[in-house]
Amino acid sequence: MDLRTQRYSHSPTNSAKIVILLGFILILYMLYALTTKIYDNYLIDQHIKTFTTKNKNLLSENSKKLEDYQYYTSDAYIEKTAKQSLSLINPGEKVIIITENSNPTLPESELLESEKIERMKKMPNYKKWWNFFFIENQFK
Repeated sequence: MDLRTQRYSHSPTNSAKIVILLGFILILYMLYALTTKIYDNYLIDQHIKTFTTKNKNLLSENSKKLEDYQYYTSDAYIEKTAKQSLSLINPGEKVIIITENSNPTLPESELLESEKIERMKKMPNYKKWWNFFFIENQFK
């Protein structure tokens, strides 16, 4: 055999290297496919979670709107709005009107006492002490 044929002949070590290289490439491709599928499943799970929360929100909103509808179509609400806006009353009912008094009146003694306290609050300290010792000592 000459050198050229020896160099290009496929020895068992060369074919084993090719098989190992092809196996390695196949494993890399399978890892890539696996990671993309895992990521796709993760995205699908995220979509499912968002749709589940949206579904729960819609269900609670639906039930609230149903309760509102039932309240606004009830006889109690219709009667209440008729009484408030149209000033209607049922037979046998009596209407009592309560007004707010913006100026509540105090008895004269309480009014004088509150004015005295206000004057005392505005008075400087030295005058308060002067009054305490010489004019109106409460403890005598």
